[in-house]
Amino acid sequence: MDHYEKKLLFIVNPRSGRTKSRAPLFDAAECFSRAGYLVYIRMTEGPGDATRLARELGSDFDLVVCSGGDGTLNETISGLMQLENRPPVGYLPNGSTNDFAASLRIPALTEKAAANVTDGVPTALDIGSLNDRYFAYVASFGAFTHTSYSAPQAAKNVLGHFAYILGGIGELTNLKPCHCRITADGEVFSGDYIFGAVCNSTSLGGVVKLRSEVVDMSDGLFELLLLQSPKTAQDLQNLIVAVTSMNYDQPGVILRHARSITVETEDDLPWSLDGEFAPSAPRVEIQNHPGGIRLMLQPSAK
Repeated sequence: MDHYEKKLLFIVNPRSGRTKSRAPLFDAAECFSRAGYLVYIRMTEGPGDATRLARELGSDFDLVVCSGGDGTLNETISGLMQLENRPPVGYLPNGSTNDFAASLRIPALTEKAAANVTDGVPTALDIGSLNDRYFAYVASFGAFTHTSYSAPQAAKNVLGHFAYILGGIGELTNLKPCHCRITADGEVFSGDYIFGAVCNSTSLGGVVKLRSEVVDMSDGLFELLLLQSPKTAQDLQNLIVAVTSMNYDQPGVILRHARSITVETEDDLPWSLDGEFAPSAPRVEIQNHPGGIRLMLQPSAK
């Protein structure tokens, strides 16, 4: 065996996505092998496995690639962020929604995504931390937060984005505002909010989107989006217009760029990190880790 071969750790979530066929994964492994990598495949068996595998094995490899949804990517990155020397990461999006991949124009087809990894270059991307947990592209609370993890997996597989959108609309009918004090790089906002997101992506749960010119995923800054609780029907209409048209220069909408964000509240305020549940906390510290991960991307993707 050629001792110059590079080593690739391939972390696969066999339960994610719409299909149970393993054929595309074999094609991906063959693509990696042709590119000169010795491929070591590990299947996840439950929550936290991808984090453990990345943390325990990642430093022994030249490249770590994960196949699954955004939750699998979140776990993989969370494991790698605990390493001093982090190998580059490749991502084969195979979930029911793949916001992060959509923002970076990573192909949805596994074979093309694998070629995107082998032909790509390591590209620095900012990573976020919320207290003691990491996130790749969004930490959010409020009206749309539960939509990604409340829809049963079977519904996600069948309905795709519609499951997310239906969940969001269902919650709009009984909005429950949260009273928060939010500090973003020293600027303070205090009030009742129905939605908040600290993000590094153009798509959040397939419902809320940001224009690509607003988001730079390696500038050391997050986009902070806050929707104030509507007091009248017109206020609610303004928010709906803002969300659907991506025109956030509307009353009741706050959009800022910040590196460090603190959220304080006495309300029950559960969070979603890359679509995965995170429990409420009276004080949340969110930090940007500039260039925390190097993702294999085509030079024109970012």
